[in-house]
Amino acid sequence: MSAAGSRSPAGPSRIRRGFVDVTEGQVHYRYAGLEHAHRARPLVMLHPSPGSARLLEPLIGELGLSRPVYATDTLGNGDSSPPIGRQPEIADFADGHLRAIDALGIDRFDLYGSHTGGNIAIEIAIAHPDRVASLILDGISLYTREERADMLEHYAPDVRIDALGSQFQYIWTFVRDAYLFWPWYRREAAARRPLGLPDPDTLHDKTVEVLKAARTYPLSYRAAIRYAKESRLPLIRVPLLFACAGTDMLMAYFDAVKALLPAHAQSMATEGIATPRALAATAAAFAGFHDAQR
Repeated sequence: MSAAGSRSPAGPSRIRRGFVDVTEGQVHYRYAGLEHAHRARPLVMLHPSPGSARLLEPLIGELGLSRPVYATDTLGNGDSSPPIGRQPEIADFADGHLRAIDALGIDRFDLYGSHTGGNIAIEIAIAHPDRVASLILDGISLYTREERADMLEHYAPDVRIDALGSQFQYIWTFVRDAYLFWPWYRREAAARRPLGLPDPDTLHDKTVEVLKAARTYPLSYRAAIRYAKESRLPLIRVPLLFACAGTDMLMAYFDAVKALLPAHAQSMATEGIATPRALAATAAAFAGFHDAQR
């Protein structure tokens, strides 16, 4: 295992980076808060698609103030090696993360997953309730059959790499328009999101993360769209908090997802992480939930 320092402008706890070996090659991860390892259970965080765990740096920095935090890049995303096979499913990505967690020497841990990372976290928690002490799902979709078919066709097609560099314009447009429309390819008034664009640096950084895995990031996206959560959510037995930011496009599915959760699950709407105050409040709520499971 090797590690290199990384400046984190987003959070007060310094974030570092490293790699662990897996069958597919290597899994890249970010980590913070190791100075608390002697007194706090580690937290593993799984990022949304597309991109990498860089998207979670604000939360990693905040939560790393009181516990060790590890955030792995999903296979085929960010700086992690691609998965094996032409059509991996969510269970395959869950297995990849778990093997990276094993390589990091982590036994029992708290778990957080957002969007695609939430789907993966569901599978890990169901398969390994002895290892997952508590689970936070932050933004979960519940597509109709028609939505699923439409998104499988249009949301994450294979990216064409050509000598004209059309892949750069395509991925920039994809990342940008995901802030403006839901889904991103429906560029019409009825699909407009109310947020507007982030600053250019944020757009650039996210686009670079997606470009790194241009050939393979659609694999986990399509697996998430195919994932049949209706039959899996009721099977979660570990302490569970279902959360969603009020500005998250997946808030539209909040009540439907909540209705499928086991009776012991808690739920809450959060303020997200767009401002320092919102980030602090959201991180405090998440830390409080995990701490209550000790």
